[in-house]
Amino acid sequence: MTAYTYAIGDITINMDHFDLEEARNNHTGMPDKEASEKAAAYLRTCMENLDSAGGIVACSVKNMPAGIGEPVFEKLDANLAKAIMSIGAVKAFEIGDGTAVSMTKGSINNDCFCIKNGKVSKTTNHAGGILGGISDGSEILLKAYFKPTPSIFQEQKTVNRSGEEIAIQIKGRHDPVIVPRAVVVVEAMTAITILDMLLQNMTARLDSIQNFYRN
Repeated sequence: MTAYTYAIGDITINMDHFDLEEARNNHTGMPDKEASEKAAAYLRTCMENLDSAGGIVACSVKNMPAGIGEPVFEKLDANLAKAIMSIGAVKAFEIGDGTAVSMTKGSINNDCFCIKNGKVSKTTNHAGGILGGISDGSEILLKAYFKPTPSIFQEQKTVNRSGEEIAIQIKGRHDPVIVPRAVVVVEAMTAITILDMLLQNMTARLDSIQNFYRN
């Protein structure tokens, strides 16, 4: 399981340059050195303008067994969505191609099945490893969209307890972006949800229950 910064502002990583070691050794958490440098410059501009930036955290889960989740009430993608959306500042969640599927065609979006190394596999993974609420055995891909840090140093308008319209300007130390700090949180929430679903799946078959209590 691996999470990383996918985008900061409108600066997105190039997956052809993916280098997880790079993500662990820079301040942005981006696995793309060039994108990270651009994002760092962008954030410096935000700070100079007393502003902040939003971004995207992506998470990949490999070697996930097929059959985890249920088709309605305990859907794997629904439970992941609930967990990730419970993280502060997350405003949107995607599995696989996410919202992009609304602009494609079924003939393109459908993941075709094939036999690879003697096992059932898929030629593509637009679904992000989950079909009908159940894991299909391929890599699970999800994205969490974070809003810009709300605590900025620019003067902003609000209303006080007396109902008066006033202007405020905060002081102190505030990060210009939440995303890099949220990478480990997204990874942890995904791991907790996956583990919980794996434990629930142990009771899906009677022989699994018998083997567990027999040992």
